[in-house]
Amino acid sequence: MEDRHDQEEIYSQRIKAGKRTYFFDVKATRGQDYYLTITESKRKLRDDDTFSYEKHKIFLYKEDFLKFVDALQDAVEYVREELLTPEEVAELDRPRPVYDHHPDGDAGFNPNRADDNY
Repeated sequence: MEDRHDQEEIYSQRIKAGKRTYFFDVKATRGQDYYLTITESKRKLRDDDTFSYEKHKIFLYKEDFLKFVDALQDAVEYVREELLTPEEVAELDRPRPVYDHHPDGDAGFNPNRADDNY
């Protein structure tokens, strides 16, 4: 297994969603094998009134990208078509603000900065 410092981060996107933040990070190994990490970070209040972050991470390898996207799309379509009311679907379809997205990695979100609470 490669050391964390051997992984080159190529792209990062952060999505804030209430108490949760999702991070989508494209990385490459030294051998230029590409993979995606999807991290859910949830802010939790500790007993001493300080905060901690509970994190869950998925590693998705390039050979599984299409299967993953297809399954995700199918699951979302099922929820929209079979489980939600027309009002809930309309709420999902309303325009949303643009997310933090800086493919050049220089401006805005930096996953290596401590203040981003990654």
